[in-house]
Amino acid sequence: MARRAIRLDSIADLPGQTRVTWRRTRLAIPIAAIAGIAWPPIILTLLIWPPENWMPGRDIDWRIVLLVLGCVAVPAGLMVIRRERDRRGRPGTRLGIVWRFMLYGGLLAAALQTLVALLMVIIGLVASGDVLQGVGATETTLLIYGVGGLPIAVLVGVSYALWAGLCAAFIAFVPAPEKVRDRLGLMSDPA
Repeated sequence: MARRAIRLDSIADLPGQTRVTWRRTRLAIPIAAIAGIAWPPIILTLLIWPPENWMPGRDIDWRIVLLVLGCVAVPAGLMVIRRERDRRGRPGTRLGIVWRFMLYGGLLAAALQTLVALLMVIIGLVASGDVLQGVGATETTLLIYGVGGLPIAVLVGVSYALWAGLCAAFIAFVPAPEKVRDRLGLMSDPA
């Protein structure tokens, strides 16, 4: 028996298009947030290669920084989605929820990496001895943290956000019940 080929010619063909609503249990959102924070590559690499420096500072392990950012960004993303759903009723599907997380995650990663690059430029300018040394430090810093680091930061941010979005879409949401047809005209709003 031959399997039917999956066609992805339009957005309507993508999976995750069923309408969803918030899960009614109180623990669904915190569990979704904790699962979204616990991105498997971070947890596995922390267990396999423990960080040498746990203390905040210039030498702190980047995985710890990413985990702390996730502890702030994932619950904030859930709050943004709740506010957006309360205002406009969107995103209404699991695919929409995952896309929102990926969009916000990529934008947050790009903004934070740009901020880090600018802070490193300022530190390099302040620490330089003269103007030309400051120009050289600025060029090197922008090449390393801006040109080299920005695509990697966006890639990691979107990947982390994809995981968090999938956790939110499947843990905090359930399929919405079908809308009831108003057969007798009694459910319409008189206003």
